[in-house]
Amino acid sequence: MLGWALTFLIVALIAAALGFSGIAGAASSIAQILFVIFIILFVVAMIARAVQGRPPM
Repeated sequence: MLGWALTFLIVALIAAALGFSGIAGAASSIAQILFVIFIILFVVAMIARAVQGRPPM
């Protein structure tokens, strides 16, 4: 999922450089949403490992 967020970030940067503001805005919004979802899932996975008695990393 982090890969998808980075992909959309790159698309947003290229679109912004070429002057496509609508596409750049949409791609950056998608990248932000995917990054937040990735962080939430990462934290949940770390908590699940800690509850099972294994160290977080």
